[in-house]
Amino acid sequence: MRPASPSDSDPPDWRLTRRGVFQAGAALAAARTAGASAAAPDAAAPHDEADGSVESPPQHMPLRLQINGKAYALKVDTRTTLLDALRENLHLTGSKKGCDHGQCGACTVLIDGRRTNSCLTLAVMHDGQQITTIEGLSRGDTLHPIQEAFLKHDGFQCGYCTPGQICSTAGMLDEAKRGMPSHVTRDLTAAVALGDEEIRERMSGNLCRCSAYPNIVAAIKDVSGVRT
Repeated sequence: MRPASPSDSDPPDWRLTRRGVFQAGAALAAARTAGASAAAPDAAAPHDEADGSVESPPQHMPLRLQINGKAYALKVDTRTTLLDALRENLHLTGSKKGCDHGQCGACTVLIDGRRTNSCLTLAVMHDGQQITTIEGLSRGDTLHPIQEAFLKHDGFQCGYCTPGQICSTAGMLDEAKRGMPSHVTRDLTAAVALGDEEIRERMSGNLCRCSAYPNIVAAIKDVSGVRT
């Protein structure tokens, strides 16, 4: 007996197969690529009408950085991070490159008084802004009170994260003074009380691989006037 063959009146077979999914995906990708290629001339970079040449985006830009009260004029690649500009162009090596992904806080600086991971921001974004690095906290041989507190309480071991810890502390104390709450602040109507929990939460973006956290907390409590 001959097997029945499908006729024109039979409904189509819509069963989904692995092979069919891959074939459909490949066909769709090819169609989109062809469409993008066809549209490319319309989306091309602007031309100079005078000679028909293509205008390239600027690769280097001049800028003026205000760092630790001193003006620096330089020309940098537009992709240069603020951290690399500080370390490689201006040789201000106090700000450390740890993870280079904004996870450790070793590169923390103050920009217009706000703590910032300098590895995550471009130098050209801060033309004319006031930048403070660890080199700018002390006044000659006179240490900043935060630096003195870190020395007093041994708030470091290898010291690699310490510049970022100290700059972050300066920014954090200013935030607390202005009443900015953290994730663990319980009373939003009262002045911020910098106990252990508040300090640890507010400094959580700064990692110490040596685990000197108890001493760091003690130093911050000391400089903030909290009695231990």
